[in-house]
Amino acid sequence: MNDGDDARTTAPAPEAATPPVTSVADAPGEPGDTATRSSAAPLRRRRAGYVVLLLACAAFAWVLDQSTKLWVLSTMTEGQVTPVLPPLLRWHFIRNSGAAFSFGEGHTWVFTLIMVAVALFVLTVLVRRVASWWWAIALGLLLGGTLGNLTDRLFRDPGFGVGHVIDFIALPNFAIFNMADSAIVGGVITLCVLTLLSIGISGQRETAREKRTDLDTDATAADTTAEDGPGRLR
Repeated sequence: MNDGDDARTTAPAPEAATPPVTSVADAPGEPGDTATRSSAAPLRRRRAGYVVLLLACAAFAWVLDQSTKLWVLSTMTEGQVTPVLPPLLRWHFIRNSGAAFSFGEGHTWVFTLIMVAVALFVLTVLVRRVASWWWAIALGLLLGGTLGNLTDRLFRDPGFGVGHVIDFIALPNFAIFNMADSAIVGGVITLCVLTLLSIGISGQRETAREKRTDLDTDATAADTTAEDGPGRLR
């Protein structure tokens, strides 16, 4: 053996490659799923709250309307007039086959179909889109009032679908109405105010300046696309 062999150094053995450690948080799809679940849960709770408020307002309006009509039926006779706050307010019990101011008498079934359509539209379309507390209140009043008068149309004399609505609230030089009518009018007025304030059913308010900005952005994007497109056509 040569002396040079003793001085020769031995190269260290190559280390085994260490596989990258993949944490559970880095697993494909997991972070996004977790974030989605965490952000979707509060949204679902808020939407459930809007629906509950809408249905609660509808139930309140319906119960108030039907209970006052039962009170009128049990304490008054048809045509009876009872002064309450003369000369501003009195109870005047009538049965109405038409709309306000007795409009449309003889076409009761038309109003029945309209009420059914309104109730179904609120329950099947708008209730899934509402994301505003004020919209929920307005739609709830509209739904409850509609169902209140619809109950009369369906189950009171003279027959199913053509029943006469019980009215009893009388003001000077105005139509005789009931609590369902009041709920409908209140809901419609609230919806009109929200619309004038540019507050949509999503609860977001869009100003005229924001609308112009969006239109300008869309126009700029369209021009850019036209310039960069094939053949630079405009």
